[in-house]
Amino acid sequence: MKINFVYENQYIKDDDNLIKIIKQTKSLYPYFENSFDGVKPKNYCGFLSIEEQNYFIVPKITDSGEHNLNIFMYMLIYAYDIKISNEDLANIDNTKSKIMEIFIRYFANLLLSELKKGVYKTYITKEENLKLLKGKYLIEKNFSNFYHQNIYCEFDEFSMDNQLNQFFLYAIKTFQKYSSYPNLHLCEMMLDEVTFNHIDINRLQINFDRLNTRFKTSVEIALMILLRLSPLVNNSNDKGFVFLFDMAEVFEKFIGKMYQNIDKTTKIQKERNFVNLKLKPDIITSDMIIDTKYKIIKDRDDLATCDKYQMFTYGTNLGIKNTMLLYPKHFQKDFKNEDLKLGTGDNEVILKMRCIDLRCDGIGYHGYIEEIKIKMEELKCR
Repeated sequence: MKINFVYENQYIKDDDNLIKIIKQTKSLYPYFENSFDGVKPKNYCGFLSIEEQNYFIVPKITDSGEHNLNIFMYMLIYAYDIKISNEDLANIDNTKSKIMEIFIRYFANLLLSELKKGVYKTYITKEENLKLLKGKYLIEKNFSNFYHQNIYCEFDEFSMDNQLNQFFLYAIKTFQKYSSYPNLHLCEMMLDEVTFNHIDINRLQINFDRLNTRFKTSVEIALMILLRLSPLVNNSNDKGFVFLFDMAEVFEKFIGKMYQNIDKTTKIQKERNFVNLKLKPDIITSDMIIDTKYKIIKDRDDLATCDKYQMFTYGTNLGIKNTMLLYPKHFQKDFKNEDLKLGTGDNEVILKMRCIDLRCDGIGYHGYIEEIKIKMEELKCR
């Protein structure tokens, strides 16, 4: 398969057809910037399939397209805690697998494992016109019952046809449009008594308890895929789609997960209330507050005033005087480490401006993660 690379925040060159398609496809507008200077992806990376052409939109971390793709995949797998086989890891290293396929396989394997332990069932209230009385006799409906040999009844049935399983069936059928992975079909077969309904994932509310909490990760992975998967709508008959991630979110999750493994005191994105003030720092350790910023900056002169106020507010209200703003190094050509003092006296907060180099000389996924861990540990000491 030919691999076409497009780089995040860089203008597309030498592909007039792709530029034309992007300009003509409204569903792509949120992911691309279109100006007099040309067309370029915003801070979104992932997979674009259109008119039988496959494009990888990758961050510009190194000078190698395939190396950038591998690093991006490693960051995704680590950030979202995806458990995949050594075979799939090998496919990633050879850039043979589509990004979305990795996540779909993980979802299917995880869900199938739980379904084999037992399909989740709940009591569902049903109304039916039956030959024999079952449950509650519905007086008003039976007055207008033209089928005198039948009886309108209301009863509870222990069934797999509940909201959770309907969501899983919707996700399975959606993923089958893009993947022929056999375990998707096995999951569908095990949900054979479930009614298929279109699910509005933006309004989905599933309550988890001790009986169904084992399915929570499967729901989270399915939602993660569905929220990033968008079919393309244009004037052609092309069945294209995009599967894209906001790199600011990926960077934040990746760094947060890394800190959790380095420092067990680390807490991620926990909202805290102080009177009418709501604070939600990205990362809190026992001795530092870290906020990730996926943007270009050179030194303290480029630092936004709102970012200073944000870190000062975090430090004074959470009682942790050491704070850090962390940036990805591949954006920063002339970045300088800076240490700023915010406030005075008892309200003084130390703000460190640092960046992390996401490049790696290690081989494979595990080599990459170990090398980045070392860089993160060194960063804590600076």
